[in-house]
Formats: sequence, structure tokens, C-alpha cells
Amino acid sequence: MDLLLLLLLVPLLFLAVTLVKSFRQRGDRHCYMLTYKCFKASEDRRLDTETCARIILRNKNLGLEEYRFLLQTIASSGIGQYTYAPKNVLNGNEEHPALADAVAEMEEIIFSTLDQVFEASGFGPTDIDILVVNVSLMASMPSLTARIINRYKMREDVKVYNLAGMGCSASLVAIDLVQHLFKCYKNALAVVVSTESLGPYWYCGKERSMMLSNCLFRAGGCSMLFTNKSSLRDRAIMKLNCLVRTHIGANDEAYNCCIQLEDELGYRGFCLTKSLPRSGGKALIENLKVLLPKMLPVKELLRYIIVTFVRKKINPKLVKGMMVRPDLKTGVEHFCIHPGGRAVIDEVGKSFELSEFDLEPARMTLHRFGNTSSGGLWYVLGYMEAKKRLKKGDRILMISLGAGFKCNNCVWEVLKDLKDGNVWDDSIDTYPYKSLVNPFVEKYGWINDENIGFLGQQEIDNLRESLSLELGAQPS
Repeated sequence: MDLLLLLLLVPLLFLAVTLVKSFRQRGDRHCYMLTYKCFKASEDRRLDTETCARIILRNKNLGLEEYRFLLQTIASSGIGQYTYAPKNVLNGNEEHPALADAVAEMEEIIFSTLDQVFEASGFGPTDIDILVVNVSLMASMPSLTARIINRYKMREDVKVYNLAGMGCSASLVAIDLVQHLFKCYKNALAVVVSTESLGPYWYCGKERSMMLSNCLFRAGGCSMLFTNKSSLRDRAIMKLNCLVRTHIGANDEAYNCCIQLEDELGYRGFCLTKSLPRSGGKALIENLKVLLPKMLPVKELLRYIIVTFVRKKINPKLVKGMMVRPDLKTGVEHFCIHPGGRAVIDEVGKSFELSEFDLEPARMTLHRFGNTSSGGLWYVLGYMEAKKRLKKGDRILMISLGAGFKCNNCVWEVLKDLKDGNVWDDSIDTYPYKSLVNPFVEKYGWINDENIGFLGQQEIDNLRESLSLELGAQPS
């Protein structure tokens, strides 16, 4: 009898241990965010109207038509006067940047945000198990991850990854890498640093499609701390519910819509073509085909399937007035859209019938900080937090687009009420702005005067020098 009982208990005990082990391993697969810190430069780095004008006037390759194009672009960009530029650009060294300037730019952003992350979390550099850095344009020797390890004297067994060339959507690529590594490493802490090297790549030519990047991109970045430790869940601010990456680089138009080139004068820069919005739309649609079944409730999925079937196969009049698109708001409460530009934000809002309230965080981030590349999403999240919008249980859809062409989106679940002022603490009360019109038009709108078009090149050069002296810049 005792032997029979033992034979029955052993399988039951084995099953119980297996279930507990499986449950614990499942918990270890979660990706929790403990904290994030964005970079905010000092006030002497501000790129206000006068500073922009000085930088533009230094470019001897530009003529009257280029000035008019830049005026129109800046005025309609949605970017304000409080964004920040790299030091070498402000100091007039944009045409001949030094390696020391590029390294200093990166170290300032990376080290300052990491210092804040370690201070806020209570963890030290030696506690970190995984380190991922994404900077698209700078591949130094030694790597940026090596510079971090040397600066903070991290452990010898820290797992390091240096991602380059991933564009504005690189931050979610890095987080996707972390969540996969969490399946291999239990009870781990991971740091992700997302920023961009702008100083060495400021465009000094005259090609319009390449001048756009100077109007949109600004200095910024973010460091984040993640874990899969179930014991740290109470300290976490968000949990990653799902993440989907899409790459449509096989399409030639999409591949070439955002690409680094050299112009006919030999100046290197980024070419942003008119097909960029169309390529972004294609990538977003392909991504949502996979993401929506993961984030929307079954009821909404069934409604969308039925409405689409009736509209296409039976009679469109039967579903007249009903929403044809999936209602994203049944699956998430907030939209964290990459602040890549006004056109990008407008297109996403139009495609999913989002309200101005939904688009406000992205618009205000673009106005206050500009397009900070892969770090931009976290400034948008910071705006939501500073406005005290994020409550426990809320879900956030992050939408990011980047060169390649890539669309990487994810859904976060808020684990506690968030209300930190972060980098917005000194300006959040002034937002949202009712008008996002750039004062560039008011000060330099006379450039569009038709009579100026009759000026010769010598007169244009004289006008440039007189404006430079008026603004306190060195004449060309």
C-alpha cells in the first residue's frame, strides 16, 4: 500500500514542480521598465530664431531660392524656438567637425542620462547584466558601449550590444533585443541608451531634399532601465505587453525614401524624399496587421471583420455610418507617436481618426524638443507623464518609423500612476501652445518679396553679410 502511494505521489510531485517552474519562467519573460531619463541640454545650446538665421547665413552655397525654401520649411515644421543643437554647429564648426566634437556630444548625452538612471533607480553600474546602445550614425573605436563600461567600471561579464544604422525607430529595436535576451538570462537588469550623433552630419550643401534634416533633427536622447525580475514588479512603472517589428526594405521606393548620400558638391547628408509619407503608411499597415490581433479585444476584431465583409461582399449601404477602420481606442488609452515631423503626426492621426488630444503629446514634443531621432518617443511619454495622464492600468501604443524602411510598434501597460515632471518640469505649464507658428515668418518673411528676386548674386552676398553683422555672426 505504501509503495502504491509512493508511486502515485512521485508523478504528482514532479508535475507540481514542473508547473511551478514553468510559472516562474513565464514570469521571468516579462519586460518591466523601472525608469527612464531624457536629456535636456543647457540654455546656451538653444536653437532660437536668431541662432538659426546665423547658421543658415554661414552657408555660402545657399542662394535666395534656398533661403525661401528654408523659411517655408521651418515655418511649417511645427518646431519652436526651444530646441537644442550640437555644440560644434553653434560654434561654427559644422562644415569641418572634429572626432573629439562627435565623441563629446555622445558622452554628454549618454553619461548625464545614465547618471540620472542610476541615481533614480538605486542600482549601480555593477548591477547591470545587459547593455544596449543604439546610435545610427556613429561607430567609434572603441565602441560607445565600451566607453560606458570604462567610465562606470562595469562587470567583465556584462552582455553588450552596439546597434548602428537603425534610424529613428531604433529604440524599440533595442528593447526588442532586451526582451529576447530576458528569455535566456533570469533575474537580469538591462540598460538601453537611445540617442543620435548630429554634429558631424550637419548638412552644408544646397540640395533641398537634404536640407530638411537640418530643419527637423535636434540634440537629445534617453537612457532606460529594464528588468525581468518578478520581485521588482512593484517598483516598475510599465510592463511591455507586446512588440512587433516590420521591415519593408525589399521595396526600392521605401528603401530610398530616407537615405544617407553625398551631393554633387561632396557634402554628406540625409535625403528625405516625397515618398517618405507613403512608405511610412505602407510599413505601418503591415505592422498593424500583426499587432492589432495582439492588442484589440475580440469584440472589436469581430466587429471590424464583419463590417469589412459586409462592405466589400454584400452591400456597403448596410454599414453606412459605421467605423470601417479598427477602433484602436478599444485596445489602448494613449498614443505615443514618434515626433518625426508635422506631416508624420498628421498622417497617423488622419489614418486612425485620432483626436487633437491624442496627438497633442507628439505635437508639443516636436515643438519643444524637435525630432530627437530614436530618443523622441520618450520625450512624448514624458509629456504624458508630466501632464499626469498616465494612470495605473492604462495602455500606451508606441508608434515609431525609421530608415530602412522600418515600422516598430509596441504596447505598454502602466503599472502605477505616473506624475514625474522629468525634462518637462520647467515648461509643462505653458503647454499645449494654441499656436505653433514659428516666429521665423514674422522676422524673415520679407525674403518672399517678389522684388528681391531681381537681385543679382553680388547683391545677395552683400545682403547675407549685412544680415550676419546685424545678428552678430561672422561675415562669410
